[in-house]
Amino acid sequence: MPLPTPPSKLGSLLPPDEYKAKARPAKAAKKSAEGDASTAGDFGPASVAQPMTEAANTAAPLRAVASSTQDAASTPARGRKTKQTAALLQPMPAPAEPAAPVVARNEKPAADKPAAAPARDTGTATKSRSRKPAEAELQKLFVLDTNVLMHDPSSLFRFEEHDVYLPMMTLEELDNHKKGMSEVARNARQVSRTLDALVADAGAITAGIPLSRLGSREALGRLYFQTKLADIAPVEGLPEGKADNQILGVVRALQRDRPDRQVVLVSKDINMRIKAHALGLPAEDYFNDQVLEDSDLLYNGVRELPQDFWTKHAKGMESWQDTKTGTTYYRVTGPLVASMLVNEFVYLEPQNGEPTFHAIVRELNGKTALLQTLRDYSHHKNNVWGITARNREQNFALNLLMNPEIDFVTLLGQAGTGKTLVALAAGLAQVLDDKRYNEIIVTRATVPVGEDIGFLPGTEEEKMQPWMGAFDDNLEVLQKTDDAAGEWGRAATQELIRSRLKVKSMNFMRGRTFVDKYLIIDEAQNLTPKQMKTLVTRAGPGTKIVCLGNIAQIDTPYLTEGSSGLTYVVDRFKGWGHSGHVTLARGERSRLADYASDIL
Repeated sequence: MPLPTPPSKLGSLLPPDEYKAKARPAKAAKKSAEGDASTAGDFGPASVAQPMTEAANTAAPLRAVASSTQDAASTPARGRKTKQTAALLQPMPAPAEPAAPVVARNEKPAADKPAAAPARDTGTATKSRSRKPAEAELQKLFVLDTNVLMHDPSSLFRFEEHDVYLPMMTLEELDNHKKGMSEVARNARQVSRTLDALVADAGAITAGIPLSRLGSREALGRLYFQTKLADIAPVEGLPEGKADNQILGVVRALQRDRPDRQVVLVSKDINMRIKAHALGLPAEDYFNDQVLEDSDLLYNGVRELPQDFWTKHAKGMESWQDTKTGTTYYRVTGPLVASMLVNEFVYLEPQNGEPTFHAIVRELNGKTALLQTLRDYSHHKNNVWGITARNREQNFALNLLMNPEIDFVTLLGQAGTGKTLVALAAGLAQVLDDKRYNEIIVTRATVPVGEDIGFLPGTEEEKMQPWMGAFDDNLEVLQKTDDAAGEWGRAATQELIRSRLKVKSMNFMRGRTFVDKYLIIDEAQNLTPKQMKTLVTRAGPGTKIVCLGNIAQIDTPYLTEGSSGLTYVVDRFKGWGHSGHVTLARGERSRLADYASDIL
């Protein structure tokens, strides 16, 4: 129905004095409106509609002249509740459809009022919005491939609150790999023992076994086994006898039968994950022991200082010199200290004829760092078994290798950067000259680059000899450094070195403890984190361990740059006061090797 003209319009049509005179009789009209309202209240909404219609019919001429007192009185002010309006708002016994006149309080046409249907649509939209996060928060069910368990026997307990599912084919493959003395066989046996402990007295397996039964606080999910074998349809177009294809069939059946769970295949096999994605199945790598995704983010142990370093860190700086060793100490405070790590090397490029500044971070105390200058092993008087550092990184590495307070050293670098040479030279100098260690032990992962050549005859050392060609080549270089010794002297030196250098196989390291030994682990990039832990924990009192490797030359299946044992220890040991790391960047083998590394 048409609405009365608002009082503001009446005020704009009349002068102020005349508007006040016409607005005063509103009280009398108000009393008459109360009588009308009481009469209308005794009747239903149908009785109310009649006077409202008449008022609507007479509203047009009243608005035209704008002089009727009744018009001004009957028009409610914005936001005021008149008694007539209050009467209309009383609860009625009749249905609520005729309550439309109440809309007049809003002073808007009924067409401007949102209908009830859009309100229901809004509720539906709200429900749909709340449903999407619920779908995204489905609890995950991880289906493990066999290689994950053989890579990390404790992987069952690494999925936190999520559940784990083992297909029957995974158990079958574990059984096939349990025999032997290899690391894979040991891991398979350990997984079998863990599963046996979980299953024992577990009750109904179909309901799931709590993974926290064995005392793991991190594992809050449950372990499920494949108990139904007949319902698994093979994947069309793939050989049914292959284990990977059967596991893919299990994942697809789980995805079909369990829409309330987000089923994810976890595998270290790249081709297995590719096939899963091609079939529309979610698949992931095992990321728990992966240190980083990009090898460029790996800690390199070396930091270049900005040219304004002394300007920003000069406030409160202290310096002194050790007269015995000739090293200088600087205690600095500044903004760069917060990002430094203990035993991290820092250097400042020389400018305007200034001397180079090479130092190592010895201590960190809040915003204060203690820097110690290095011994210059590039000078011939400081040579190590006839070897001098050819570049800055080699000098840093020799400072770590010759420091008796450093128990664990990791050296990374491309081919020809001198990792093996400096490690072996430092070992010979400290074993034969300084008598700091009584023996050098060399070991490496026996992973072939090409085809395996089969069984090797002889003793343990003779079996390992073909794998130690790199050390033999470097020993020849070190033996030629003493030209004054002559042929007989070099032969005697070679025999002396052989008596103090032992080559050991990694397969027989378990249970051993090395005391006062200099242990070199070559090709450490081919070790898993578990194998690296086994070797590093062999260290007894007075033992130094040196790990060498190039993470760009990984030959072990299922290992990547991010999950290699060498990457693992570099990341975990950084900042410890008795360990150090340097990444050797510059090749020093020959100009041919350097050029080949760049273009090939």
